[in-house]
Amino acid sequence: MKYKIIKNCQISNSKNLKKILSLGLIPPVNQMSSIKSSPKDQLFFPTELFYCPTSHLVQLGVEVDKKVIFPKEYPYTSSTTKILRDNFAELANEVNQHFSLTDKDLVIDIGSNDGNLLSNFKKQCRILGITPENIAKIAIKKGIPTIQDYFSKNLSLKIEKKYGKAKIITATNVFAHMDNILTLLKSIKKLMKKDGIFISESHYLYDLIQQNQYDTVYHEHLRYYSLTSLNFLFDKVDLEIIRAKKIKTHGGSIRVYAAKKGIYKKSKNLKSIFDIEKNLFQKKVYSFSKRVTKSKLDLYKLLSKIKKNSTSIYGISAPSRATTLANYVGLNKDIIECILEIDGSQKIDHFLPGTDIPIHNEKKLYKDQPEYAFIFSWHISKEIISNLKSRGYKGKFIIPLPTPRIIS
Repeated sequence: MKYKIIKNCQISNSKNLKKILSLGLIPPVNQMSSIKSSPKDQLFFPTELFYCPTSHLVQLGVEVDKKVIFPKEYPYTSSTTKILRDNFAELANEVNQHFSLTDKDLVIDIGSNDGNLLSNFKKQCRILGITPENIAKIAIKKGIPTIQDYFSKNLSLKIEKKYGKAKIITATNVFAHMDNILTLLKSIKKLMKKDGIFISESHYLYDLIQQNQYDTVYHEHLRYYSLTSLNFLFDKVDLEIIRAKKIKTHGGSIRVYAAKKGIYKKSKNLKSIFDIEKNLFQKKVYSFSKRVTKSKLDLYKLLSKIKKNSTSIYGISAPSRATTLANYVGLNKDIIECILEIDGSQKIDHFLPGTDIPIHNEKKLYKDQPEYAFIFSWHISKEIISNLKSRGYKGKFIIPLPTPRIIS
């Protein structure tokens, strides 16, 4: 069976779930077909969000087989994105500022991808990456020890036996992806030293709701965390949040430090974050669907006006969120002629999942000079626009979210 319906809250087990959004059927965002291959069937799965008033968790309504959504040929590499490189360098500096690391300490990164984060700790302590994709081989070539596997209870026991307990365990943009979260969190806790720290970075529910970020809803993301729901989750396994901060990655994320209870003092800013989230659960979460629908219609209206004159539109970048946006809004190559990725991207010469939109090298943008460039990575649109202009693109830009608009 490729997916199962989730009927209970994933952290409180409550059956009192309120549907707050439905995007219809969306394909796995990283299963891409080569443009050189013949057409083939593609899987599509229900994509709905539910809110649990008990835990304040927002979660997906189905759980798709992880081998479907995280294939070994998974095309995402975090090192190609400057904002992520900078973010991980900042995280490493933050860890060194607040927690003393020695060369004997172990730092483990769950979902380590190509070793981007661990490269910042490589010279000062022992490191270990865990990732199921073939991208692990890239990390190993860079001298970053990596286990190519899914993190699990059995794997954590093997790691503890071979490497010992960890001072720092990180899970950046994967903590919301992991199924059986309570079981795995208990394994993470057991793998931590007495004064160990678990650091997670996840899409922040507050930004998701405030900015109509429906494009970040896809099957990799089983859960959408607030600090309130994370506090509920950590308390279930006797961990406590000691630090938290909002960060810019992925259009708005939250970095959270958790430790065993009573070891560290809590940061003073935690209360202000909890207070900000109160209004989110009282009002915003229940009006999300209406605002998303309006955003979709406004975007289609804008695109329809542009295409009346047979104007060319090229897409810029094909992040995971592009698949959700294109499939929900109903974009195809008659609207977006192609999508352009940076040189070296593994997504080039493939179709955007669920569509007939081909992905090409970004050199095509400067050669063809289409009238409009559609920014799928709209959350970093300022950096992208500045870069494209400096490299010779002369057209206009379409920003699809939070409010569809054109920038000259």
